Amino acid sequence: MALDLSVLDEDQLKAALAPRGPVCILAGAGTGKTRTITYRIAHLCDEGMVSPQRVLAVTFTNRAAGEMRDRLRQLGVGGVQARTFHAAAMRQLKYFWPQIVGDLPWKLLSNKFPMVARAVRSAGLEPSTEMIRDIIGEIDWAKSFLVSADAYPAAAAKYQRKTPSDPAKVAQAYRRYEEMKTQPEGMLLDFSDVLIHTAGAIENSQGVAEQFREQYRTFVVDEYQDVTPLQQRVLNAWLGERDDLTVVGDANQTIYSFTGATPGFLLDFSRTYENATVVKLQRDYRSTPQITDLANEVIAKAHGRIAGTRLQLTGMRPAGPEPQYHAYESEPAEAREVTGQILTLLNEGVKASEIAILYRTNAQSVAFEEALADAGVVYQVRGGEGFFERSEVREAVGELIRATRRTDLPNDPVAIARAAFAPLGLSAAEPDGAQARERWQSLRALVGLVEQIVHDAPGIDLPGVCVELQQRQANKQPPTVEGVTLSSIHAAKGLEWDAVFLVGLQEGSMPIRHAIRAGDEQVEEERRLFYVGVTRARIHLQCSWSLAKNPDSAPTRNRTRFLDGIVPELEESRGNRRTSRAKRCRVCRLALDTPHEKALGRHEHCDGGMSEDVFSSLRAWRSDRARQDKVPPYIIFSDATLMNIAEAMPSDFPGLLSVSGVGATKLDNYGAEVLQILSNFR
Repeated sequence: MALDLSVLDEDQLKAALAPRGPVCILAGAGTGKTRTITYRIAHLCDEGMVSPQRVLAVTFTNRAAGEMRDRLRQLGVGGVQARTFHAAAMRQLKYFWPQIVGDLPWKLLSNKFPMVARAVRSAGLEPSTEMIRDIIGEIDWAKSFLVSADAYPAAAAKYQRKTPSDPAKVAQAYRRYEEMKTQPEGMLLDFSDVLIHTAGAIENSQGVAEQFREQYRTFVVDEYQDVTPLQQRVLNAWLGERDDLTVVGDANQTIYSFTGATPGFLLDFSRTYENATVVKLQRDYRSTPQITDLANEVIAKAHGRIAGTRLQLTGMRPAGPEPQYHAYESEPAEAREVTGQILTLLNEGVKASEIAILYRTNAQSVAFEEALADAGVVYQVRGGEGFFERSEVREAVGELIRATRRTDLPNDPVAIARAAFAPLGLSAAEPDGAQARERWQSLRALVGLVEQIVHDAPGIDLPGVCVELQQRQANKQPPTVEGVTLSSIHAAKGLEWDAVFLVGLQEGSMPIRHAIRAGDEQVEEERRLFYVGVTRARIHLQCSWSLAKNPDSAPTRNRTRFLDGIVPELEESRGNRRTSRAKRCRVCRLALDTPHEKALGRHEHCDGGMSEDVFSSLRAWRSDRARQDKVPPYIIFSDATLMNIAEAMPSDFPGLLSVSGVGATKLDNYGAEVLQILSNFR
């Protein structure tokens, strides 16, 4: 069938119709990059410039590869190989291995944990789960950067790696791991080795190179800002002296440098290929202009070489609501208020599956999991288990349960928890090493949960705390597709929702503390991570942070620096602490401080002219309606909204709709009943 190119915009069309040869598509978030590259492949095939079987398209996830194959089939193009780097290399290595090595067998080492554990022990390191995982991370990073065990200490210093132990010890474990993979019965290859041997086979065997290059003539690489030096070596081997290559990427979405990804190859593409066609896609079909304006402001403040390639997004959707910004008194308050706003969206008809809460680290999910579960909102945790399913949390809860059998401990559950979790990794200071840090954050979050239980139930003993923890685990909704998504921003890359809540946006979390310690480049990567989070939203976006961890803690936190100068109404300071002055009391006009006062629209001590009889009648009606609908009363209207109604005393639907907290859906569901109650007091 004839290819219909009318569905492409001007820039997409330019990229799709670019001549064979090097093409670089700089594609911003939501600009239709997958559509563009599939149409480019289809056009090349439709015009007879290349056979579909001679095209190799490389993606970074199986999901993206599957989507590309589906779209190509819809365009009538079958036979294109769309695979991840590893899947493509694995297929090639299996085919070419006998020509390279002969009869020596090899097997994929899909789980390197046991072998690395032995290597860690042989290097004299503590073989804890976190240490082993961190060493695996360092080995993977080194191999992705083409760094040998001998060269690792110097490379770790050059790239300012936060190593989990002395770099020489890490190198020793790395070296021992590599030695252990050569066994009498054959070779064990990990995923990095598959790439290394594939590149080596093509580089060192003329026959293999000719056979491969006869098969594949045209190459497409998606998410090119995330390639590692090892992946680029494989790509160079595939290409040889040819330049029939299309790459797609956005350097300002580089957020995986800790794994070895580097945008350098994307940034240098025009220098590598002087005859390259470069096309920018900047029309954003995902997000409203309000959200793309914020994204542009966030990335406009970036600096460094990557920032020089920033794209100016233009939101192509109809106008939507302005992004919202909120400072909350504590983490539990933030979780409760965000949950309340999610309930409002659900009542307004937004699907649960179109709502996401995004955070910097998985440990931040606990408060939101609890708040959503308490409100009866179904949710799913992406990119990690639910909080209580994490191995370190299960282990820590088990230690608390064992502690209940002892008779020599003080009646202080919080102190017991801190002491019990210390051997598990709860140190006074945040540790280095990604896995140790993740474990530490989870244990610290669990201590915070124990503190909250004790705060809410003064005098509760340790057995009572354990029962409460188990009850909270049992009451949580199972993950389902139709639930609200909780995810780290890293795990949300490539996804999008109608409504996004970016939470925990305080200094030390965004940018994360170890990035601040590491220096400017790591902070800039955190800025790009925030930018990625913003661009996940289609219509609704809220950015929030907490001024303290717990309700009783002093407010010592600052909002993320990435919003400085972007949200001027939040620049009022108290000492070194920023706080919100977005709302003022409608009675005295002074600033409102607490979330409750902001919802009420006035200070609690300021007389809003409300009749207590009206308020009591509205509350009684709400209780009856909640029992009838089998929902918590606050889902119908919060106390603050009922107070607003009682003070405003609206007489018609437009007047009721103008009251803060009353939306169109609630007006349809409850408006007539509320106005009937009010009419009794006129």
